[in-house]
Amino acid sequence: MNPVDPVQRQLDAYNARDLAAFVAQYADDVQVFRLPGTQPTIVGKAALAEHYAKNRFNLPSLHAALVARMAFGNKVIDHELITGIAAEPVHAAAIYEVRGGLISTVWFVNPA
Repeated sequence: MNPVDPVQRQLDAYNARDLAAFVAQYADDVQVFRLPGTQPTIVGKAALAEHYAKNRFNLPSLHAALVARMAFGNKVIDHELITGIAAEPVHAAAIYEVRGGLISTVWFVNPA
């Protein structure tokens, strides 16, 4: 499987605020990091779903525009411009590691 596929599906679900489709792209034991932190801020699909339900998918103007994407091996790096989470658009980078067709690890840089 192409590692871009689950990353694109989760981005599409994020923009549709479709929580079930969003979390379906993640491994049960997913880990999410916010760099430069070295400890995960979210561990597990249930915690991921809870975080996004409470902190993202409840925002009516939420949208992530893909600015640029790089993919190599099982890693996909997205530069996104996110609106609806702050007064001004937020630039963020997300590094996704895909294993077995699901996103297993995410590292965010400058998320709001």
